[in-house]
Amino acid sequence: MRYSLLLFYPELTAEQLGPEGIAEGIRAFEDYARALDEAGVLQSAEVMQHSDATTTVHLVSGELVVQDGPFADTREQLGGTFIIDVADLDEAIAWAAKSPSATWGPVEVRPTATRYADGAWQGTPPVTV
Repeated sequence: MRYSLLLFYPELTAEQLGPEGIAEGIRAFEDYARALDEAGVLQSAEVMQHSDATTTVHLVSGELVVQDGPFADTREQLGGTFIIDVADLDEAIAWAAKSPSATWGPVEVRPTATRYADGAWQGTPPVTV
């Protein structure tokens, strides 16, 4: 079963982290990604740019609303995702607990219902609103 591990944590600037903090974070995530890959469960991983680069798009009563910044005004922001394919939720939780960011903020474990690959939807058809 495929799961998305959504990593939320407070955003810090390069100045706040410092060179050692940046190097430590890079090492920690490289080790984590390597462990997932060596276990054969890693499907993909993405690290997102700072939330200041976010643009949120929403249709309200048929009108396009474009907002600079993330939609949620929270202390933690979505910082990245890991897509894994594991046997069950328990295994997904175990991998989420090993994420370096689990000590900084929540890691949301969400099962995949549908994915688009090889030119077609796979799994449950996407829900339309």
